[in-house]
Amino acid sequence: MQSNKNIFNFSVGELLKILQQYPEDMPVVVSGYESGYENFYLPIVKKVTHLPENPYYEGEFQLDENGMEVLLLEREWRDD
Repeated sequence: MQSNKNIFNFSVGELLKILQQYPEDMPVVVSGYESGYENFYLPIVKKVTHLPENPYYEGEFQLDENGMEVLLLEREWRDD
């Protein structure tokens, strides 16, 4: 199994250091479904498995109760 450092871009600590460079009241958004940007839900902890062979539209991490814990910033779901 690969080390986590090789499959994740950031740890919580690394992300905190980056975020501290910006004003505390600056809004945060995440990538939209196809284009644009969306708000995100509160960060939550989920268990995932790394599946790098998945097609890009499926994501390289999938939910798995036996997987490793990650902090998830999930985009708001809109159905309009």
